[in-house]
Amino acid sequence: MFKLRTGYLITGIVTGCIILFSFFGTIPDGKLHVVFCNVGQGDAAYIRFPDGRDMVVDGGPDDKILGCLGKHMPFWDRSIDIVAMTHPQKDHMQGLIAVLERYDVAYFIRSDVDNDTEGYKKLVSVIAKKAVPVRFVTAGERIDIGFAIISMIWPSEEQIAHGKASVATRVDSNTSKTGNTLGATTVGELNDYSLVFNLHYGAFDVLFTGDADNHVNKNFVWSSLADGQVEVLKVPHHGSKTGMTEDFLDWVFPRSRAGLEHATPLAVISVGKNSYGHPAEATLDKLATRGVKIKRTDQEGDIEVVSDGASWSVKTSH
Repeated sequence: MFKLRTGYLITGIVTGCIILFSFFGTIPDGKLHVVFCNVGQGDAAYIRFPDGRDMVVDGGPDDKILGCLGKHMPFWDRSIDIVAMTHPQKDHMQGLIAVLERYDVAYFIRSDVDNDTEGYKKLVSVIAKKAVPVRFVTAGERIDIGFAIISMIWPSEEQIAHGKASVATRVDSNTSKTGNTLGATTVGELNDYSLVFNLHYGAFDVLFTGDADNHVNKNFVWSSLADGQVEVLKVPHHGSKTGMTEDFLDWVFPRSRAGLEHATPLAVISVGKNSYGHPAEATLDKLATRGVKIKRTDQEGDIEVVSDGASWSVKTSH
């Protein structure tokens, strides 16, 4: 009997230690945490701001994002401050349905572009059912979260207006269904409405790009960031060969900022098994020739970048 009770006691102590470790490992630590989730062929990221507020950017093609959130959010937390959808394609959008169903979301941000797929309709329905406020954002808008700043770079109001004036038929490669969206005649053009934004904290910047391709990023080169330099780039469109121009890369990378520890910039490619050739060798070569460190979710799992605004570090789950 004594041995049995001792066993219970040891089990209780171990369980308590695990709970305490989980608690102290997820409380606000005054640092910015950006996790690029391994969701297969798609995009999803979780951001925990220095003051403890948080944000999800895209949800990947299915509910794998819930596993990522379970690892990086406090286990007791069932609320998310901001959910952002860069654009309504399945590999970025579908997992957000599961996120909205599981968590209480304070508000949802997106670009003003629609899709008529069943997945998109379900997402809109869940947002309405849970009465989540929706905010349509465009270039030039800013969201302050403590000392962190989110600056919207794309799409512009002019881009959205142009799309609304020329609604046309498109084909969604994820569903093989036809429908109408803002001036988009191909899937590639739907990518043109991807939210692009910069996350700034101290001397540290991360650029989120959705699926914006080279004919889009040439429109905001030299126009938006204070000096056009970032420490971490979420590579556009899963490393597609059409994702980045040379001018874009020259703008985003080539130098480190004074006073910021960790001189080598990082490019994160969110990618899984696919038939599109992502990431393209040409894209990898462009990054490598600039001395940029490359990390891929298909090879290294979840990729977490942590910054105190004056230095930053990277760790992976594989």
